[in-house]
Order: sequence, then C-alpha cells, then structure tokens
Amino acid sequence: MRSGRQRGTLGIVGTLVWDRIVPNASPFDALEGWGGIAYALVAAAAVLPCGWTLRPLIKIGDDFAERARPLLRSLPRLDSSSMLTVPAPNNRVELRYHSDADRTERLSGGVPGWSPVELRRASTGCDALLVNFISGHELSLTAAEELRTGFPGPMYADLHSLFLGVESDGTRVPRALDEWRRWCACFDAVQMNEAEFALLASSVPDAPEREVLGTGVRLLAITRGRRGATYVTFDGEVVDPYQWRRRSTDSRSSSMAGARVVTRDVRLPAARRGDPTGCGDVWGAVMFARLLAGDGVRRSAEEANRLAALNVEQRGVERLMEAFASEEQL
Repeated sequence: MRSGRQRGTLGIVGTLVWDRIVPNASPFDALEGWGGIAYALVAAAAVLPCGWTLRPLIKIGDDFAERARPLLRSLPRLDSSSMLTVPAPNNRVELRYHSDADRTERLSGGVPGWSPVELRRASTGCDALLVNFISGHELSLTAAEELRTGFPGPMYADLHSLFLGVESDGTRVPRALDEWRRWCACFDAVQMNEAEFALLASSVPDAPEREVLGTGVRLLAITRGRRGATYVTFDGEVVDPYQWRRRSTDSRSSSMAGARVVTRDVRLPAARRGDPTGCGDVWGAVMFARLLAGDGVRRSAEEANRLAALNVEQRGVERLMEAFASEEQL
C-alpha cells in the first residue's frame, strides 16, 4: 500500500561545488562544471511527484553566484527562498581518478556552514529534509542536534564528507568520524558508502549495524558502487518516513533491544563503467524522494540503483539532466 504524499516541500541541505574532474584515462579529458549538491537536486527533481517543490538550503560564494543562476533556473519546481549569496570564495573541488573507485580529491573555497538560527528559518515550511554533507561543513554537530529537536518532518542524511579530513593543501583524506553516535542520532535515516561504514565499524567491537540503529536511526543505507547497495532496519521497524517521528533514544533502544537486525542487499542488474562522480548524491536523493512518494524501501533502493547507474554513463550534471529528461519522454 502506498502511503506517500503527492505534494509537499523537500528541503535539500548541501553545497554547490564547481568541479574539475580528471578521469583515469587521460588528463586531457578533464571536465569542469557544477557538482556537489547539484546532483541531488537534479535527481530529486526527476523522481518526486509533480506536486512537490524543491527548496535548496545552500550558500553560494559571491564569485560564482551569477554563474550558478542558469543551472538553478533550469531545475523545475525550485523554491529559491533559502539560497543565500555569501561574501566568500565558492567551494571548488578537483577530482582526479586513479581507477573507477579510487580518486584524489582536493578542496578549495570557504563557503560557511549554517547556524542553528539560520537553519531554523530556512527549513520553515519544509515537509522533509535531505542533508547531504558535501563539504562536511554544512552544519556543526550542535546545529544538527538543534535541527533534530526543532524540525517536525522526516530527515535523511548522507554522511559522506563527515568522513573526510582536509590537509593543508586542500587534499581530502579519509578519517574516522568522532561522535558518530551523536551524528547518527540527529537523523531518521543515514547513508554512507562501504568504505565509510568500514571506518565507523572499526571503532565498534561488534554488530556495528545494530549500534547505528540503536542511536534512533530507522534506516541505514550503505552504497557499494557497482555491487549496488545494502539497507538495514530492525525487524518490524516502520519504514514509512512520515511515521519516523522521534522517540527518545533511550526508550527506542529499550523497545528494540531484542529486535532482529534485517539486512537486505539490492544488486544492480548490470555493472556499468564511466564517471562515478555524484553517484552517491543521486542514490540518496532518489532513495529518499521515492520513500516520500510511498514506494517502500526495496523499490526505492532499486530505483536509486538504476538512476545512479545511469549517472555513471553521463559526464557532468548537464548531461545527467538530459538523460533524466529522455527517461521521462519514454
């Protein structure tokens, strides 16, 4: 039974990044264009019911604000009321691939994160929130906890860049996530890739999936590249996001103490090669958007797999928009 809504406002927190993508094959095939939260915006716009509005909660550096306008104007159903131009250099990232899965990432720019007061104002009127940690600095742990307390709707987070530190030259390096339990407790559903989950699991002596769910998370999603994805819930857990309302961590942990952890793999029908940039962002946006529309967990994950695989065959956000538009015409 579908329990989704056909209209509402999805707020998407993240950072709009100017990417330079250097493929493994040849540095002369480098591509520059918009990235970061742009992938999630394009994907959500493609799969949400037509009655939904997208509201990006993003800050754009004043040096790139004019350049961003054509992209943002091209997105359907966009509510720009929570987009701010700030006096700072916009975030830029060079992604240099050494293989399909291995890359070096170098960050520059300095768009600031959101304060609790700013987030409260920007998210007012949203029915659901997708928080995608692109820079890792979109909001502090304190701001996330205050958002958790004050926002009444379902919240889904891709924790990706919280697992990345920054060296003095801007190179991003994997790191363990301090206070990961507090971070997870801020959201109803959390997403990470398998390398990030391995970093988290390295600090947990046993049953890391149960430990994550024990923070109050209703759904854990782990993306696995060409092998698809895995989702994890407690047996009997509510998977309708509109029922994901918070209980205290203590009471929920007690009620689920004896529950069985359910793990399900969702495989890709066929592995594809190409440019994997933005696949995790596409996957999370599609997963949450289809959950909101009432598709259920497995069907939403299958659609997320399919469209993330489609993204691999494109190069850049503009090509992805064209591919999604072609899908709609079929």
